[in-house]
Amino acid sequence: MNKHTLARTTTDPVILDELSRDEDCLVRCWVAQNPNTTPETLDYLSKDEYWWVSYWVAGNSNTSSKTLDYLSKDKIFDVRCNVARNPNTSPEILDYLSRDKDSWVRYNVAKTPNTTPETLKEMAKVETDYDVTTAIKINPNCSEETWKYLSALKILESLNEKL
Repeated sequence: MNKHTLARTTTDPVILDELSRDEDCLVRCWVAQNPNTTPETLDYLSKDEYWWVSYWVAGNSNTSSKTLDYLSKDKIFDVRCNVARNPNTSPEILDYLSRDKDSWVRYNVAKTPNTTPETLKEMAKVETDYDVTTAIKINPNCSEETWKYLSALKILESLNEKL
């Protein structure tokens, strides 16, 4: 069995840890995606020189909150988007990412079920991106108050366009 297949399919955390140090970045990507990779190995991989390894670490359900916090500050917006999508990302990290300069990161925060009603409310007050405000409105944690606020803003915008 070649290393790529092994990194993708093994359930042995010791082998995965060993493969996390492989010189082939694709092998490390497969290890980062493997659902049997330990949080410790994922933490090690989060500091990889190739951003796509960090991207896969950010999406792995075994990634620790500490590692997700570290990756939430990554310079690559795709990595931050994956942190926002990870079901283990804490509400505190999502709140931090809700103020990200990149609208795709904010969009992923807005549609994540772990985002608190308070964060969604604060996002609604300052957000101008249509996709993000739409994601806020359809988030199950969006309060009725926030939903009404965003709906009223939309009505006002359409009235201003007609004037």
